[in-house]
Amino acid sequence: MKPSKVLAKLRSGRPAICVKSNLMDSRVIDIMGIVGFDCTWLCNEHVPTDWYTIENQIRASKMHDMDCIVRVSKGSYSDYVRPLEADATGIMVPHVFTADEARNIVRMTKFMPVGRRPIDGGNADGNYCMTPVEEYVKAANRERFVMIQIEDPEPMEQLDDICAVEGFEIVFFGPSDFTHGSGLLPQLSHPDVLSARRRIAESARKHGKWAGTMASVDNIEEIMDEGYQFLAVGADVVALGNYFRDIRVGLERKGLI
Repeated sequence: MKPSKVLAKLRSGRPAICVKSNLMDSRVIDIMGIVGFDCTWLCNEHVPTDWYTIENQIRASKMHDMDCIVRVSKGSYSDYVRPLEADATGIMVPHVFTADEARNIVRMTKFMPVGRRPIDGGNADGNYCMTPVEEYVKAANRERFVMIQIEDPEPMEQLDDICAVEGFEIVFFGPSDFTHGSGLLPQLSHPDVLSARRRIAESARKHGKWAGTMASVDNIEEIMDEGYQFLAVGADVVALGNYFRDIRVGLERKGLI
């Protein structure tokens, strides 16, 4: 099982940088890997990408020694373990509200003695049954990670209880949905949002978890100073939109559009 670049960097005290892909083309993942990012973030919560495409995007990330995270649909254990069995390096579970929910996620996604994830081994992560099962289980618990998202105001009431749950690695603050749920959309710099961001990083550190959130090139130092080590810094759709918009603006200035 390929070691996780994200976990290696976090365990050594270095930040891990991630970029998001909303597009359904493995070539985009190729480009991200060639550029040299630590990981890419695919989405099965909001993006209508089929599993065959996701599997190929995961393969593309592995070609460049780049981790691949899949944000899962909230549902059964199969929804959670399917990307791991396709050999994604980690999963992100959205909208976690309670400590009991976090414990159930660990139970479904970690092997014994941490959880009770069902064993198959006949997929990419188990080398299609060619990795001995004992080695497979230990490697999966060591080199694959689970990230839960705190992106609503309600779970802030039991934030410490959630972060204290054993068995998952990263707490990810989702600022956009937090502003939405708080009636503050789109005020990402509102004091209540910034306070929640700081509290999540503090609670994660207190309970031995790493903290993750969105960042930009302009504010990444500020966010790292708050204690965040996993930084999602951009997305393919944003990059393309900005690129084509710049072309159009340039053509308008020349009177060509």
